[in-house]
Amino acid sequence: MKRYSNLIGIDDTPFGRGRRLGPRLVGVVTAKHRVDGVLSAPVRRDGANAARCIAEMIRESTFDEHIQAVLLQGITVGGFNVVDIGWLAERLGRPVVVVARRKPRLGAIRRALETKVTGGATKWKLIERAGPMEACGDVFVQRAGITLAATERLIRDSTTHGSLPEPLRLAHLIAGGMTDGHSRGRA
Repeated sequence: MKRYSNLIGIDDTPFGRGRRLGPRLVGVVTAKHRVDGVLSAPVRRDGANAARCIAEMIRESTFDEHIQAVLLQGITVGGFNVVDIGWLAERLGRPVVVVARRKPRLGAIRRALETKVTGGATKWKLIERAGPMEACGDVFVQRAGITLAATERLIRDSTTHGSLPEPLRLAHLIAGGMTDGHSRGRA
């Protein structure tokens, strides 16, 4: 089974009322447990450009040829900008894994999309197309371009503190620091 050692973990910056800046994506590129670089790119709040923004951020970087897999902290960024993980995996030619600490409340997400978000029905279809969240060690995952067994190994090999893979943990900390001037919350 292939080992994935060069990863990018992507999270979005905090945003909302009273914030001057819109949401940004933060990507932390690692080789095993060493940080090789940090990427960032703007993304539309509740938009429909998340997968394209991630693909461009990676493709335009000097790390593109080294990254073996993409890890996302949730399937949505910038509010309800849903990532089409199948398209992203195909476009980049490498696996994409969505990681969540706990199983999302899909009923609540669907209601919010269908009643409060422009294009919500289409966004819900992207979530459904990504497949169900599967238990994977201490986290839940959705995946494209990778088996569950390979995902379990990737998560195990890349996790050093807590339950999140290190690239995601670092992306979360950096994203918070970029917006608030300091990181906070569980990472």
